Amino acid sequence: MARTYGFLSTHPPTQCGLATFNSALSAHLTEGGLYGGIVRVVAEGDDSRPVPGVAHTWAHGEPYGWEAAASALDGFDVAVVQHEYGIYPGQDGQDVLPLLRCLTVPSIVVLHTVLTRPGPRQRRLLEQIVAAAGAVVTMTGTARDRLLAGYHVDAGKVSVIPHGAADHSRVSAGRHLRPHLLTWGLLGPGKGVEWALHALALLADLTPTPTYTVAGKTHPKVLEHQGEAYRDRLHRIGARLGVSASVRYDPVYRDNTSLSRLIRSADVVVLPYDSPEQVTSGVLIEAVAAGIPIVATSFPHAVELLTCGPGLLVPHKDPVALAAAVRRILTEPGLADDLVDRTRALLPALLWPAVAARYDDLARCLLADRPPAVVSALP
Repeated sequence: MARTYGFLSTHPPTQCGLATFNSALSAHLTEGGLYGGIVRVVAEGDDSRPVPGVAHTWAHGEPYGWEAAASALDGFDVAVVQHEYGIYPGQDGQDVLPLLRCLTVPSIVVLHTVLTRPGPRQRRLLEQIVAAAGAVVTMTGTARDRLLAGYHVDAGKVSVIPHGAADHSRVSAGRHLRPHLLTWGLLGPGKGVEWALHALALLADLTPTPTYTVAGKTHPKVLEHQGEAYRDRLHRIGARLGVSASVRYDPVYRDNTSLSRLIRSADVVVLPYDSPEQVTSGVLIEAVAAGIPIVATSFPHAVELLTCGPGLLVPHKDPVALAAAVRRILTEPGLADDLVDRTRALLPALLWPAVAARYDDLARCLLADRPPAVVSALP
């Protein structure tokens, strides 16, 4: 029986990782004529004009908005709910909980963050969300282990399905006259770009010297509260280090085709993130799928994916180690090719069609477990 999917999340034109993820997952889960619809969560300042595929909009300032959102999701066979603290109204986004509790259709909750040291309210909220969900997905084994070790949850509900990626390998690899380093994604404090600038200065003896592209707009929430203070600080650091001429800032939110060309033009993708908490990184997955060598700080998703994999790990906030790893990839014979070869075993399971198929299998299991009287009542 064909399944229909309702998706609860931020969604384009909102520009954030959650919206991008939901857009890709919904597109692939509803391929082949399957019906689906988005219940889009919008915050103050978001463009809330009607968007194709959006069945309902849940605005932050709407009292008890979760009731209408739940009613819209109940029009589908399965609800797929993206979870991140602060996405939904209420303290820590707590208004998603009554929505989950009143759904009459099975729900799959996708956890984009699992904190090691949550506040008491955050811990209790996530435990209640897992209890209310039909199934829960983490995108890494690290996140699953963290959830089971640090929270009182039903382990039988938790599945690991990786973050999906586009098949960037189909795009021809562009090459520059100088080695090209790349960091992309929404920009803001914690991105660690300042450490990459310091590392770039340490690579000035290479011939030719590398260039470094920092691609992406400033995160809308950062822009709202801090303006361009972080980007301005990066410009000052680059000037002080004497690397400004080798750094290109590209403040554009790219579509898939443009992003593929950009990634495939890189010799090394640099992920110098500050946070040791990050259990999911869409940028990391996209870099792996593109077959580009990676240098990343030891955040959990990178440790899980890159250990003996297609990249090198370095400590946080350590530009010397960062520069040394980049230098190895650019100068050590055969290393870059070896790192790229390691992606071949990982790639099939990471592409969006395979990831969407696993969500579809999970939904099928949830529907099969429903009482016969409920299933027969479905439209």
